[in-house]
Amino acid sequence: MSLTYCDAAPGHPFHGPYHDGEYGFPSSDDRVLFERLVLEINQAGLSWLTILKKRAAFRAAFDGFDVDRVAAYGEAERARLLADPGIIRNRLKIDAAIDNARRIQALRDTHGSFDGWLRAHHPLSKAEWVKLFKRSFRFTGGEIVGEFLMSLGYLPGAHQPGCPAFRRVEELSPPWMEAVRAGFTGYGAYILDENQPTS
Repeated sequence: MSLTYCDAAPGHPFHGPYHDGEYGFPSSDDRVLFERLVLEINQAGLSWLTILKKRAAFRAAFDGFDVDRVAAYGEAERARLLADPGIIRNRLKIDAAIDNARRIQALRDTHGSFDGWLRAHHPLSKAEWVKLFKRSFRFTGGEIVGEFLMSLGYLPGAHQPGCPAFRRVEELSPPWMEAVRAGFTGYGAYILDENQPTS
């Protein structure tokens, strides 16, 4: 029987801190949201551990995930990123990061922020989110969108109910929990009361 992330991650030098303090935790910070989107896109075809090990290099390479700075990247910055051994040197993924920064800028005009755009469309089922992301961003397939949204509390499933991190997430009332409590049924048979951590 394979271990769940909640079983395997605690105590691991890279997975542990991410699991315990970020995965499934909501954030309204556009830098955090943009970073998570870029990291999830770069994880495609690779392990999450590879991405976590390269995270500091990604932050340095993409100017701390400042949306406006990345959106302004031109050919010189693309060449720099493609030559950077600290990140994933994949032209499609690099181009997606730059283009998605520009798309986030456009969302600010209509929704004030990336966070505002997410909240304006919430709640949706995973399938509906995937369709929306495919229309709105580049390189956003089902797995990427699902993990991105789960990692930020827009979809359930980041933590097992008995996991200590589940309790910490619950205290922050992530969007998916708010939706379930309000009667949203788009997550399938997920019923929050049946998934409360045991005391």
